[in-house]
Amino acid sequence: MGREEGSPHRSVNDRKAYGKSLREATPRSSHAEWSPTKDRPDPVGLIESQNDGRLQWLIPVRRGRMVESAFTFYRGAALIMASDLSSTPSTGLTVQICGDAHLSNFGAYGSAERELVFDVNDFDESLVGPWEWDLKRLATSFTIAGRHLGFDDADIARITTSSVEKYRTTMEQFADGSILDVWYAHLSIDDVASFYREEGKKKKAKKAGRITKKARSKNSLQALSKLAERVDGTYRIKSDPPILVPLRDATRLATPDELKETTRRSFDLYRESLRPDRRVLLDKFHPIDMALKVVGVGSVGTRCLILLLEGRDEQDPLFLQMKEAGPSVLEAYLPASPYENHGERVVQGQRLMQASSDIFLGWSPSYDGRNYYWRQLRDWKGSFDVDDADEKDLRHYAHMCGWTLARSHARSGDPAAIDGYLGSNDTFADAITEFADRYADQNESDYRAFADAIDRGDLKADFED
Repeated sequence: MGREEGSPHRSVNDRKAYGKSLREATPRSSHAEWSPTKDRPDPVGLIESQNDGRLQWLIPVRRGRMVESAFTFYRGAALIMASDLSSTPSTGLTVQICGDAHLSNFGAYGSAERELVFDVNDFDESLVGPWEWDLKRLATSFTIAGRHLGFDDADIARITTSSVEKYRTTMEQFADGSILDVWYAHLSIDDVASFYREEGKKKKAKKAGRITKKARSKNSLQALSKLAERVDGTYRIKSDPPILVPLRDATRLATPDELKETTRRSFDLYRESLRPDRRVLLDKFHPIDMALKVVGVGSVGTRCLILLLEGRDEQDPLFLQMKEAGPSVLEAYLPASPYENHGERVVQGQRLMQASSDIFLGWSPSYDGRNYYWRQLRDWKGSFDVDDADEKDLRHYAHMCGWTLARSHARSGDPAAIDGYLGSNDTFADAITEFADRYADQNESDYRAFADAIDRGDLKADFED
């Protein structure tokens, strides 16, 4: 991936020199550029084009979530930005990219070693592509979040720049480190709390501790109390349409018997994608109930289901999530994935980018004409609350995301070549910050067009309570 001249088998200095030479064709300052092309596709049309094949009764829910604000619109607009990024400058160096690296797609979860770690946590769009695309989407998400929170322009610029600068300095660190050091590197929540304590910020350290405690409580047993109820002496998933619809009630999709058969077959196929030891573990549980569950913003309308399994007894539950995987939004602009099954594409991208992945992560070959991947629904999940953040919170979170994205890219790409391109000054960070400001303006314009279409009644939106 992008290693012709910057091959890892050449010296580190040669690879850095190769990266630096790429500035001639793609100056670092050129990344500041953004203006819509004359033939730019209609953004509302792009959003609506994704509705084909989705569950039609959920499309208004998706629109309702996206129209809440320019920030939530951006979360669901990965296709629009993929189209726009395809015309922006690129070095030609490629890595395994997330494809949708906005700040809400990072978070905490429990590793296989039962440590609470922070990492990228959404890979629906993952593909091999330009590292700059992920970084531009991440930086722009911080600019949009800063505007959403009403911060002044100077603070927003500092926050955005800090995400890019942390990416640069981290890539520099990994360029000079060993390959195994890069592979094993991870960010634990304890590392975050330690940072605050070292900085003398006791209140922030305590807040990190509360986040840790809350995340650890989000497990299958907690999900059981939230999502299930006892009926005739056994647990079953609650009905809360359209957000949570047990298969016994999902008659608009197919007959309950057809759904059960599809799900059963998909589960059996998923099991075969796991390592043998993980299959032994999974076989200690048996399925109890299953339901459609709406999640996220951009993915609303795709077939996303949760499966309740029982282990030793009813107080030993396991919730798995089965999520439809369609083509990446990047596929129209980048070489195709080597994996024909999009569920496998997502899983393999996740395993390559994350320091530690869910032990139940797997995929199922197409059974009903669609691809799916599987994972735990709740395993110590923790996320950053944008609406509750002050300027310092958001800036520190930008550091965490910048570090994490650099680590994820360094695992599959050539950190020395990328480091050689980035250099040691703020030229690149300033350019990306300027790009983010310009693209945030574009996002607001696209959001207004989308909101206007809903206000006119051209598009129906479901505004949830």
